[in-house]
Amino acid sequence: MTHMAAGILGDAGPVTIWAVVLVFVFLECAFVLGLFLPGDSLLFAAGVLLADRGDESSAWLLGAVATVVAVAGNQVGYLVGRHTGTRMLARREGRVLNRANLARATAFFERWGFWAIVVARWIPWVRTLAPMIAGAARMDNRRYIVANAVGAVCWVPSLILLGFYGAGLLDAAPWLKPTAAVIAAAGFVGGSAVGLYRFRQEMRRPLDEGARHPEDAFRDGTPRRGGATDRAAEPVPDPVARDEVDPDRR
Repeated sequence: MTHMAAGILGDAGPVTIWAVVLVFVFLECAFVLGLFLPGDSLLFAAGVLLADRGDESSAWLLGAVATVVAVAGNQVGYLVGRHTGTRMLARREGRVLNRANLARATAFFERWGFWAIVVARWIPWVRTLAPMIAGAARMDNRRYIVANAVGAVCWVPSLILLGFYGAGLLDAAPWLKPTAAVIAAAGFVGGSAVGLYRFRQEMRRPLDEGARHPEDAFRDGTPRRGGATDRAAEPVPDPVARDEVDPDRR
């Protein structure tokens, strides 16, 4: 079945390639399901498939449109995290969704802040978690949008064009290009099937109620401090009150 699906995708026209890429990019950037879907390999495979058709303008245009979709998807992920938190990201005995991976992604975000969102595009297991963590941690939305856009511009077009022009190097052996297209499509289809199976297995596991979450710091209305969060929400020291506590500073 995987071989048949790969053959169908390998023979698909640009419209089908566009539809698959845009839907999968949005899902990967917006929802936890994306943690189990092929992202980097999908973009690279799309470039290879378009190269097999010699459609250079479509590759560039797809890179631009998919970048916008990736930004929109990450913004949805941010809003999901801000309004629902990250509790669904930690499952008891989960192989991917567990407290250890959530803690690692949270620590990465808290250490690097703005740049964590940019770099996360290149780290598959962080790419989906980072937007939800940023939202749950109340990162300033304007800073997040900028980081989100910078990361998407660096990530999406580079992989699509790498696949397109990389496949173009095979022109010296014409039979290799369609073979590379079928291999790329098979990798995408197989990766998607395995990913969906793993997602179902993970979501069947119960929530890990003992795990720590970024939003826990906001339960009492006190925002988390640090460069990654919304500084505008931090309390500003009152100089008058400070002087009253320390009269020697007058």
